[in-house]
Amino acid sequence: MIKKILSILALFLLAFGYFSCSEESNPEFDQDNFTKIYDSNSFTATYYPIDLEQTADGGFIILARTEIENTNFFGTYLLKADQDGNFENEMHFDASFVNPVAKFMKVGDTYTFFCMDEFRMAKLVSIDGNLENLTVSLVNGITYPYVAALDNTNFVLQSFNDVDKKTAMSIINPAGNVVKNKEFDLGAGFEIDPEIDIVQHFFKFGKKIPFQVGKTGSTYYFNGFYNYSIALVFTDLNADDPQGVVYGEGDNGGISTAVPIAGSKFALARTNFGKNYMLPNQTLNMSGISSSEGGNPFPELEINAPIQILRATSESKNVLVYASNTRSKQIGLYFYDETTGAFLSSRYLGFSNPFEIGNLTQTEDGGLAVCGTTYLAGRFPRICLFKISKEELAKQVK
Repeated sequence: MIKKILSILALFLLAFGYFSCSEESNPEFDQDNFTKIYDSNSFTATYYPIDLEQTADGGFIILARTEIENTNFFGTYLLKADQDGNFENEMHFDASFVNPVAKFMKVGDTYTFFCMDEFRMAKLVSIDGNLENLTVSLVNGITYPYVAALDNTNFVLQSFNDVDKKTAMSIINPAGNVVKNKEFDLGAGFEIDPEIDIVQHFFKFGKKIPFQVGKTGSTYYFNGFYNYSIALVFTDLNADDPQGVVYGEGDNGGISTAVPIAGSKFALARTNFGKNYMLPNQTLNMSGISSSEGGNPFPELEINAPIQILRATSESKNVLVYASNTRSKQIGLYFYDETTGAFLSSRYLGFSNPFEIGNLTQTEDGGLAVCGTTYLAGRFPRICLFKISKEELAKQVK
């Protein structure tokens, strides 16, 4: 049960640019810029947000992983906050809903994500904006879901076939039925064992692989294991072989985030033996073989830091927002011009306690919402939510 919401002191918020005045003198401004931390009265409770969506009433639903008993997998948790970030509702799922994955997707009036049951089978879960009406579909034949994305009215899902030891790409309809499925070999080599990395990815505190999936034009892509390497793979889901592959360095590096912009132009992040690089304006070979290379190094980020990329608009200007974890234990936001790839500014969220990125989204009012994990007293993982106004975003990208 959520016990309370901790609001960061106005002085702290002023220091980081979240507020320009106190709540008493300008409460309207505070509604557009806030920081919330959601505490729990349970000493053993842990929450690790992975994605969020804004609801029709202006509030937010946050999808998070949480530790539960009697399983080596993470459990599933949802938190509903109102438009001011105040706690409204929550939902804890039992052990038949484990390992929830991004993306958390808004489909009509419902909010949808994939997880798996206790037998590793994929589940498609949808719920309304009040966390009241739940719909669950078992996705037969699909095990170990990694990551999902919207594909018009369907979903595209990357998963692991633990019987044939292959990476699977599937198109799944809203009823949870597999419309199309294509599998890709992990490879035949002896330098690394991707299955070990894959299994550890699902366990608590195991090594996390930057799985990703999506579609650009008529071409599908996934970032995951192919041919014994972390690779960004392009496919039409028909041919046995990929159309194009951007290889990494085995399991020691590769593309960590890929967001299509137009045609073969992408906003990318990559890692190489722990170092992080950002490539905000990159043209990829989608029909051939290449290697991930180049980019602006960011030594201020943690080793192998997770990096989220959001395409956003500010006063008719298209921008890219990179979000990651800094060595100083803050969430770093890095703003780029989408057209030119030029760096615009940076901003840092969090103070005193460690903070880690979950994900971010552009809000209906033109601002940003960022969810993440903070560690109260340095040890208790709790959900945090930042709201940045349209005006503050415009200052970052002018």
